[in-house]
Amino acid sequence: MSDDDPRPLSGNLEGDEYRFKFARALFAFLVLPGMVAFVIPLWMAPRHPGADKLHWLGLPVLLTGIFVLLWCVRDFYVAGKGTLAPWSPPRKLVTVGLYRLSRNPMYIGVLAIVAGWSLWFMSRGLLMYEAILLIGFHLRVISFEEPWAAQTFGDEWSAYKARVRRWL
Repeated sequence: MSDDDPRPLSGNLEGDEYRFKFARALFAFLVLPGMVAFVIPLWMAPRHPGADKLHWLGLPVLLTGIFVLLWCVRDFYVAGKGTLAPWSPPRKLVTVGLYRLSRNPMYIGVLAIVAGWSLWFMSRGLLMYEAILLIGFHLRVISFEEPWAAQTFGDEWSAYKARVRRWL
């Protein structure tokens, strides 16, 4: 193999392509829901006396949201052959797993995580943040994601949309 040969050094194109796709999926997860559901809420969490008295009812909500989010990210990667990122969307319409029950379970998972943090810290600020996220997610879905899915997946999207609710 010469120095100007474009083939990867490992000689395993499928393995390299898999690692690249996985890295893109991991990056998208860390940047998008990682920031929205973890970094920002923890940054916003109360820092005053009494904030250390965590409300344990938030824990099951938080863990459920994390489970939902991870399940959806996995389905986007495995069934959809893409990521949750707009720069690397799924190439196939994802209709498996939680997507059989809702067209947007990933957003529901993120909202559950933020609700869990809100309960955990008993924070009105985090509850307001969640309300803003809910409005933003809804506007994004109806303004961008659904038109994109209709254009990209055509009749398959129409059939899916007819049988599965947008939210719950």
